[in-house]
Amino acid sequence: MLWVDREVAAPAAVAWALLSDPDRWPEWGPTVRGAELDADRLGPGVTGRITTAVGVRLPFEVTRYEEGQRWSWRVLGIPATDHLVEPLGADRCRVRFGVPVFAAPYALVCRAALGRIEGLATGGSAG
Repeated sequence: MLWVDREVAAPAAVAWALLSDPDRWPEWGPTVRGAELDADRLGPGVTGRITTAVGVRLPFEVTRYEEGQRWSWRVLGIPATDHLVEPLGADRCRVRFGVPVFAAPYALVCRAALGRIEGLATGGSAG
């Protein structure tokens, strides 16, 4: 797994809310147009579909879930991104994305997503 991360001047709960709410994924995910769950909320074993930026719908399954901290998934049955939030105090956190080695170029997309997450979490225009 290759990791990219960014410190964000916002509480971990704010970053987690962005990462764990599928309705918010298109706001920060450059490759995401939409997502739907087969459950009420993200959690262990939850399945759904993600719609890519080019309109392709792909099935996914959450393979690891730790409330408020981390979730991972498989998209189209293939291991995909790991999402992690680490508190760094009351008003700061580190947001991390893990990318499988075979998908190393996707780390560039994740870096862009980190900038968008920072902007959303802080009310600024980080990028």
